Amino acid sequence: MGESSQAPSCPACRTGGMKLFHAQDGVPTNSCLLLATSDEAVNFPNGDLQLGYCHTCGFISNVVFDPNLAEYSSRYEETQAFSPRFVEFAEALAKTWVDKHDLAGKHVIEIGCGKGEFLVMMAEAGIGSGIGIDPGVDTSRIDPGLGDRLGWVPGLFDESYGALDADAIVCRHTLEHISPVGDFVRLLRNSIGDRLDTVVLFELPDTQRVLDEVAFWDVYYEHCSYFSAGSLSRLFERCGFEVLDVSLAYDDQYLLLEARPVPEHQTPTTWPADDMEALGAGLAHFESSYGTTIDTWRARLDEVAQRGATSVIWGAGSKGVAFLIAAGRHISAAVDINPNKHGMYMAGTGHRIVAPEDLKDIDPELVVVMNPIYLDEIGDDLAKLGVAADVVAL
Repeated sequence: MGESSQAPSCPACRTGGMKLFHAQDGVPTNSCLLLATSDEAVNFPNGDLQLGYCHTCGFISNVVFDPNLAEYSSRYEETQAFSPRFVEFAEALAKTWVDKHDLAGKHVIEIGCGKGEFLVMMAEAGIGSGIGIDPGVDTSRIDPGLGDRLGWVPGLFDESYGALDADAIVCRHTLEHISPVGDFVRLLRNSIGDRLDTVVLFELPDTQRVLDEVAFWDVYYEHCSYFSAGSLSRLFERCGFEVLDVSLAYDDQYLLLEARPVPEHQTPTTWPADDMEALGAGLAHFESSYGTTIDTWRARLDEVAQRGATSVIWGAGSKGVAFLIAAGRHISAAVDINPNKHGMYMAGTGHRIVAPEDLKDIDPELVVVMNPIYLDEIGDDLAKLGVAADVVAL
């Protein structure tokens, strides 16, 4: 796809003429909702992807994203907190941020807190109090003993929330779900006001990796915004923040940004993240290799099916939905360790979500792991179950 006179403007820097480089029609508009029947899952609403790239700031966006099609509610089951590997990472990150930014005994607001686990981890790491904001927060999963320190707002963060009076504002895996990212970060800056000592701490997927690895399973409807280290730092600087650090974490899958607001009309120091050349190369590689990558996975699954054997995926979240939609023929089931998902169905394809214990009956020859960081953890689980399958990761 190429540029046209109708090419949209960038939601991050407002420059016109984004280059459209990837399109995919008819993808489920949600990947993490708990769907109780196969019919509901197969007939789940669809939307389209048209990814555009900004030549000025490097931001990537689904330019036809419709926020009215994405549901965030109590049905939204995004947590990764049932994985020991992920919990270990999140607990270490909470402690690092509390120690590094002197947050012991202080007040933290988390925007997009999900089920609340990370704010609980920050409390355990030493913060004095906190408020979590999320339409899908589930207080029944939170230790009631923390009720005098942590509060919860079941809704979206917007202008109605008012001033953000906090020592730190945390936002993890939320910005990529927001289409008007410039408006959101400006709202954040305006809501902080003159509290120039407030630190903002963001975590989100690294898009450079997605492009370089042709990770089509990391492109789905809910993720309407895609950032590199450079485009992320440029956005925050443009909106009145000085970037203190941008780094990679979790096997280089996630970007971590730390920033503070600067006084109005002050130009922040530029964070050294000149990655436009790398982004351009990644875009070209993704565009040219997308079809071949999907064909390779389809061929692998075809080989298993031709032998009369069974394949499953492990990971019934967004990556799983994207993989099944694009390449997942001959898959028998989706496995997940989250018990809240067991017996539910995958949006778009209707695959049943099963517990690891069910693999003893399914007896798969091939287990496709949706995230390589969990290979050791999953291998241990399969060994304990006595399931001798070929285990490969995306």
